[in-house]
Amino acid sequence: GDRIEVKALAKPTEDPHFVDAKPSHIVTLNRADVLIEGGAELELGWLPTLLESARNDRIAVGAPGRIVASQGVQMLEVPTTFDRSQGDVHSLGNPHFLIDPVNVKIIGAQIAERFAQLDPSSADSFRANLAKFESTLDAKLADWHKQLAPFGGTTIVTYHRDFSYLAERFHLEVIETLEAKPGIPPSPAHLVEVIEKMKSRGTKVILVQPFQNRRTAETVARETGAAVLDFPQQPGAIKDTATYFQLMDYLVQTLATALQAK
Repeated sequence: GDRIEVKALAKPTEDPHFVDAKPSHIVTLNRADVLIEGGAELELGWLPTLLESARNDRIAVGAPGRIVASQGVQMLEVPTTFDRSQGDVHSLGNPHFLIDPVNVKIIGAQIAERFAQLDPSSADSFRANLAKFESTLDAKLADWHKQLAPFGGTTIVTYHRDFSYLAERFHLEVIETLEAKPGIPPSPAHLVEVIEKMKSRGTKVILVQPFQNRRTAETVARETGAAVLDFPQQPGAIKDTATYFQLMDYLVQTLATALQAK
């Protein structure tokens, strides 16, 4: 609500693994009362250095002003062994969990409760806003399930391993990624394997985020008759998706329309 001023360090079109760290970010972090990070090592490549320079004990690890969104989330794809030769693998599990609305409900409750602790005079407002948010989310989730229910078990391909949580929530199957290993550009040999698998399984949809190589996806699409869907995970990355609910409406409707057409 109006008791919080929110500033985002990352642009909605940026890869959250590789945000362009700027001096202005240090100033923002130095002045912040609260830092909400995704966690699960999503920002490991750029946030720690900014925080070291910001020198703000209010948002240090373990401080009341440090909120780690991944806490409380049931992580998927937690590796049993950790080997960097396997690509950009996260030891704590897949960090792209915000696209599952059930996880967002968990995170929203965590944020509201921490705000209430930090600003007790506004606690009732934070909790009332949380209740409204959860009510809207429950209604929306039922609608999103209804829209995608006819496509349960349908196979999809993604560029990166960034839609595992969406697929599990709505009973879809990610059969391949264009990257052979997370964070490593696709090789021609791997793309041939992806094309063959898509043909054998009848897969007709490829999901691509704004910062990923759409041309590669289009090459695979031409060979398989698939549709390439612009599928951002951050609100504001495309027109009319300024809120989480607008983003999810767009994603669900776009996916349902494409699967219906195929």
